[in-house]
Amino acid sequence: MDLTNLSEQAFASVPDLVRAHAQHRPDARAFIQDGETLSYGALDITMDRVAAALQRDGLSPGDAISICAATSIAYATVFLGALRAGVVAAPLAPSATPESLADMVADAGARHLFVDATNAEALAPVAGHIDAQWLTLDGSDAGTPMEDWLVPPGTRPDPVTIDPEWPFNIIYSSGTTGTPKGIVQPHGLRWGHIRRGLSEEYLMGPESVTLLSTPLYSNTTLVPFFQTIALGGTIVLMARFDAVRYLELAEHYRVTHTILVPVQYQRIMDVPDFDRYDLSSFQCKLCTSAPFQAALMADVLARWPGHLIDNYGMTEGGGVCSLLAHRYPDKLHTVGQPAPGHDIRLIDDDGNEVGPGEMGEVVGHSPGMMIGYHNQPEKTRETEWYAPDGRRFIRTGDIGRFDEDGFLVIMDRKKDMIISGGFNIYPTDLEAVLREHDAVADCAIVGVPSERWGETPVAFVVPAADQAADPEVLRAWANERLGKTQRLADVCLRETLPLSAIGKVLKRQLREEYQQSTGGGSTNLYE
Repeated sequence: MDLTNLSEQAFASVPDLVRAHAQHRPDARAFIQDGETLSYGALDITMDRVAAALQRDGLSPGDAISICAATSIAYATVFLGALRAGVVAAPLAPSATPESLADMVADAGARHLFVDATNAEALAPVAGHIDAQWLTLDGSDAGTPMEDWLVPPGTRPDPVTIDPEWPFNIIYSSGTTGTPKGIVQPHGLRWGHIRRGLSEEYLMGPESVTLLSTPLYSNTTLVPFFQTIALGGTIVLMARFDAVRYLELAEHYRVTHTILVPVQYQRIMDVPDFDRYDLSSFQCKLCTSAPFQAALMADVLARWPGHLIDNYGMTEGGGVCSLLAHRYPDKLHTVGQPAPGHDIRLIDDDGNEVGPGEMGEVVGHSPGMMIGYHNQPEKTRETEWYAPDGRRFIRTGDIGRFDEDGFLVIMDRKKDMIISGGFNIYPTDLEAVLREHDAVADCAIVGVPSERWGETPVAFVVPAADQAADPEVLRAWANERLGKTQRLADVCLRETLPLSAIGKVLKRQLREEYQQSTGGGSTNLYE
């Protein structure tokens, strides 16, 4: 494969690109974690072993595996090896409840489940409901150790020619009730991300060193992960984020690229001796997943070298807006302009495009679109909007407007999603859990500002008649049943919930009342 003109190619698959880098630069570092290094040559061999082992077990292109584990080099090699066999990877969030994880494995139709010791223990209560072969990435005895499962080194899998329309991975939305939506992304969508990495703003290539501290089950992480590995760069992995350790790694490895969510930027900038670290190697820093406050962005621009890009978009694909903060420091209150080749429009409640300067729901079209929600065609149709010319757009559920310069300003979220620590939390899921308690007649969940997490969920509860409702007891009860990233920061009791004229809970009013009661500041109660 010719690696010199990738931006001109119509499509190239990630496994083929890794093979090409392994042939041209076998000793170049692909991954680094906690002092362990894996070269491109060794990565290519391991990917072959994974792909051949999956084929030996009867998996064909389009079949699925699931991975539920902490970030590790082994995790990365399994994901990449599955792609070489045309197998679809479904990375799962360990913070979800065991029941929800079992549902996701079943929904994906995963034939194999890759775990580590910690997550195998967490899944033990639902092991009987998971119809998949358990394999352990860390060699623990919760399943077949990966090294025992792999075929011998040097074994080549049957060649697979990947079509850009084939499913690449399934990314599951968070959820505690029912089956979360599985977002099926095609290989072509990932190729679009890779080509974006070649732009003069991203500056990615074989000399790039990307530091990743967000988990590998998150699309936030996977975008720069596959950009870096497909373009021959080096990825430094952090299994657990720590601001000081992040700065130490960035300085030591002369990191050039990274992606962080806003709360991570805040924690890094708050490190007392931040300015003593040598970050001069940075070329481009990315942000996504949550609102990036203008003051924080300005601080990053002032004290941290390199480009700063805030991307607004969805895992489902569609349109992306990019704010090139280093070029447009007067537009930090926006989410930027549509990325090249991306069509962003605003529509009203009837599906008609709004006029210039008017607010509307943000919808997007681009070369990178999800295939759909796995096994949920009705949910897929609900998130689609078709332009008069028949082109398919993805609804974001966000309300925005374009300013006079074509920069998108997000006004509010049409959906009530809470973004905490860069992860999506759906209030209806939390409300459904709370309503299972006998002492709860009604409830509403809102996101409130958190210095530590960006946003964190707070519950407002109307007690059931003749029931004693203790806020702390309710909070502890709910948090035992919620995923770690979903836990309630506080529970407030009310006689009634404020309702609009048509009976909708006025969540903005609840949010404002809570902030007033806490002095208008942010909360750090989230555990």
